Amino acid sequence: QVQLVESGGGLAQPGGSLRLSCAASGFTFSNYAMTWVRQAPGKGLEWGSGIYGDGSGIYYTDSVKGRFTISRDNAKNTLYLQMNSLKPEDTALYYCARGSSTHSYIITHQGQGTQVTVSS
Repeated sequence: QVQLVESGGGLAQPGGSLRLSCAASGFTFSNYAMTWVRQAPGKGLEWGSGIYGDGSGIYYTDSVKGRFTISRDNAKNTLYLQMNSLKPEDTALYYCARGSSTHSYIITHQGQGTQVTVSS
């Protein structure tokens, strides 16, 4: 079955950096687009960034553009999110999610999440 396991979250100071990882298993990783979504306390799910199965089609929502970088290593079945210049408003539970096909960001599966807290 599809499994997505996030790691790398934690506490960071404003202006700091964190790198999230998502280990995928149970499907052919390179055949699916992947996304990072997040949910801040008391708010709904926010779509953050996405990348097609072949590494193209990278997209960011405006709130993270220029600060976050999504990437993937298809040989290692792993998705990454490099987060720089972190802000307190980036505090959220971050989920790795799988799309429905190579070039589709429609989410069919997501992991359990990793907590990111940005605070001084």
